[in-house]
Amino acid sequence: MKTLPEYDARITKMTFAPVYPLYVNKVEKKGRTKEELHQVMELLTGFNDKNREN
Repeated sequence: MKTLPEYDARITKMTFAPVYPLYVNKVEKKGRTKEELHQVMELLTGFNDKNREN
């Protein structure tokens, strides 16, 4: 997929906060839990609640 530089710049400026509730709703509708979502996110990103800075 070819993207435009303007699109790439817009995507890199996005934060995860507005998208997170949408993911939670989607996984819960499919019968999964928020904890399972967190496991997948940790697998893909390496980020978890334990290594989060306050």
